Amino acid sequence: MNKAAKSVWTNCLSFIKDNIQDQAFKTWFEPIVAINLTEDNALHIQVPSKFFYEWLEEHYVTILKTALTKELGNQAKLVYKIKMENTYGNKLPFTEQIPSSQRSSVKTQEIDVPIVNKNPELKNPFIIPGIRNVKIESQLNSNYSFDNFLEGDSNRLARSAGMAVANKPGGTSFNPLLIFGGVGLGKTHLAHAIGVEIKDKFPEKTVLYISAEIFTQQYIESVKKNTRNDFIHFYQLIDVLIIDDVQFLSGKAGTQDVFFHIFNYLHQNGKQVILTSDKAPVDMQDIEQRLLSRFKWGLSAELHQPDYETRISILKNILYRDGVEMPDEIVEYVAKHIKSNVRELEGAIISLIAQSSFNKREVTIELAKQVVEKFVKNIKREISIDYIQKVVSDYFQIDTETLKSKTRKRHIVQARQLAMFFAKKFTKASLANIGNQIGDRDHATVLHACKTVDNLVTTDKQFRKFVDDINKKLSV
Repeated sequence: MNKAAKSVWTNCLSFIKDNIQDQAFKTWFEPIVAINLTEDNALHIQVPSKFFYEWLEEHYVTILKTALTKELGNQAKLVYKIKMENTYGNKLPFTEQIPSSQRSSVKTQEIDVPIVNKNPELKNPFIIPGIRNVKIESQLNSNYSFDNFLEGDSNRLARSAGMAVANKPGGTSFNPLLIFGGVGLGKTHLAHAIGVEIKDKFPEKTVLYISAEIFTQQYIESVKKNTRNDFIHFYQLIDVLIIDDVQFLSGKAGTQDVFFHIFNYLHQNGKQVILTSDKAPVDMQDIEQRLLSRFKWGLSAELHQPDYETRISILKNILYRDGVEMPDEIVEYVAKHIKSNVRELEGAIISLIAQSSFNKREVTIELAKQVVEKFVKNIKREISIDYIQKVVSDYFQIDTETLKSKTRKRHIVQARQLAMFFAKKFTKASLANIGNQIGDRDHATVLHACKTVDNLVTTDKQFRKFVDDINKKLSV
């Protein structure tokens, strides 16, 4: 190993380790070996497989760029040497089938990859108003498609609405289409999939995907440069506008105002608006009412946690995509123990594949248990509404059915209100979803419960003790 290469890579690893989670670092960076550093500042590193290289490029290109530029300057390049070992019988892991006559036990492939971000931020959103022949890059990720967004009970409404919009953008009652739900449930994936489908079916349409954060940054820049009108005109050129994480606009009055005008123009001219959020419109705080009312004009579709059957389908799809065979019992074990969201589910199965590949171990149920156990420990526990109801019921020494019942006895009502209050505090569920799970109430009842708890905490010493005690139990 070239000493200079080892030194540079050690420094890069130190920087990377400080900026990503431990599990991700162990899985994706510890197995990398630095081989050589050339005079033109090209660092050669060896990775276990093509799949490994593609994953790094897809998810960690920005941090690799930052780390290497920090060490070698702006001219730095990264060269991957891919080592693919035959650890899966007749198949090379993560590759297409290769006739045995053409296969050796170890193959290497070198790919020279300049350190650049594949998905740069919008370079210049300000163009001369009215010029329609200016090419606007969509900023879409073509890897996110309807083909790999598997349908299940948890996402059927949102997916079906997305397909309807993709077939007739601006021509359905789903305008705007607001997709909301917790972390890792596929909001961004579905938003991209709609845009990709529209570009495929209507190549003449101008589609733009942008996060609400970058939209806000662009607006602030336009105010500084006194080009606010150019900013508005640019967005009025878009046929399909996709804004991700629209809850980021909370509390930003100026950005909300300019988005209000852009939204009105697009909607009135038959253009399609697609929004994603981590909460339903009724739960959004510090968003102007006139904007919230427009969010409700179309359809708000919630993404829920995937059920067991959907989790099985997702795992099998990942394995098929990467050319990996795995026994059904192992797939079922992972699906049974990783429940919270799609992102964590995918991370768990990829960690299992990686562990098997790097350590040259056969995928067994024992290995699956080890990987899943370590993975689950690294995931912050997401408290469910059912768990909150159980903790509250146990605290007041009642059963959960009584808690959810229609009784108006004071101590039961207070317990029910506390369950709703903590469900809103500790989960990403919408008010409607909380009410539905706690005795089939509506969102207005949940909102009233939360306000009642807030008021009682400041006026009733005993009630404040209830809140503190339950909060400690749920925060463990």
